[in-house]
Amino acid sequence: MTAPLRGSEPILVPVALGDRAYEIVIGRGVLASLGKGIKALRPGARTAIVTDETVARHHLAATEAALAEAGIATSRIVMPPGEGSKSYAGFERVCEAIIAARIERGDLAIALGGGVIGDLAGFAAASVRRGLDFVQVPTTLLAQVDSSVGGKTGINSPQGKNLVGAFHQPVLVIADTALLDTLPQRDFRAGYAEVAKYGLLGDAGFFAWLEANWQDVFAGGGSSGSFAREHAIAVCCRAKAGIVARDERETGERALLNLGHTFGHALEAGCGFSDRLLHGEGVALGMALAFEFSARKGLIGEADAARVTAHLAAVGLPTRIDQIPGGVPGADTLLDLIAQDKKVKRGKLTFILVRGIGAAFVENNVDPAEVRAFLETRLKD
Repeated sequence: MTAPLRGSEPILVPVALGDRAYEIVIGRGVLASLGKGIKALRPGARTAIVTDETVARHHLAATEAALAEAGIATSRIVMPPGEGSKSYAGFERVCEAIIAARIERGDLAIALGGGVIGDLAGFAAASVRRGLDFVQVPTTLLAQVDSSVGGKTGINSPQGKNLVGAFHQPVLVIADTALLDTLPQRDFRAGYAEVAKYGLLGDAGFFAWLEANWQDVFAGGGSSGSFAREHAIAVCCRAKAGIVARDERETGERALLNLGHTFGHALEAGCGFSDRLLHGEGVALGMALAFEFSARKGLIGEADAARVTAHLAAVGLPTRIDQIPGGVPGADTLLDLIAQDKKVKRGKLTFILVRGIGAAFVENNVDPAEVRAFLETRLKD
């Protein structure tokens, strides 16, 4: 774990995938370089920007201006905000709009938004004309540190989250930290759960740094906190880029990135993928549960689980199931939802558990009865 660099130059993080390698460009104001970056990668390409109504109000004009300055023609596809757009109907709408805009195989789609837009636009790009290139311009903290990197795209099924999709890598990621200034505090907190995840799964030093510096990460803006914010994002992106380069299609190590997600996705589904529980909030709660479950299994001490819970709670993230407004289904229903998780193999439950802070591992063949008993205790808390 290195101290944050203090400089005005963008931070470049390579994702080493051979002839599909690309760069993540991190910094304040780097959106202005979007057109130049695309022109260098795909001279003469046209673009279609996929975004949502909320992001469009804040950032669509600046994005279009950056493209126009480079002489790049573009069209816009504006979706309703929220997880509801990440559906079969939303996928159809985006695909048909890209086709109607006469975007050809040599052109580009641009995902301008958070994780929902990135997943949706990326899946549409993977599918239209059997595959278009696309660029990620993440506008949320969660998307900048996690979902915009690594090529996972997809939509939700009524039976579970992210069950329909494809691996489709972007050709460029532009992570402008200034775009986070317009993010509601709840959404920023939700994204921070994914930041903490990188420390908890494989970098104890980074987690300790976050415990000491998280307020500067939240402060951001033009203050000294912006250095902490950019540093945190770069650390997360480097960690994910390394894992993706080694295990692009999640056959092994990449599964560690799902720390907190098995419990979290089940809770999200139990809430109907509504704003009662944002994805990052589900991840925070899921990580607290994963550490508590690991302690219950004797893998870690109670002190480690309590330390993680204390940090997430200090940031303002949920750590108990009873903090979800409106409640959630019972243990049997949650267990059924967990059984639909993508990591399940031949009906056997797989969890990401821990042997300590920064020491996550994949545990196959977890006993469903043990999970059910654990959930029952937590539902009573």
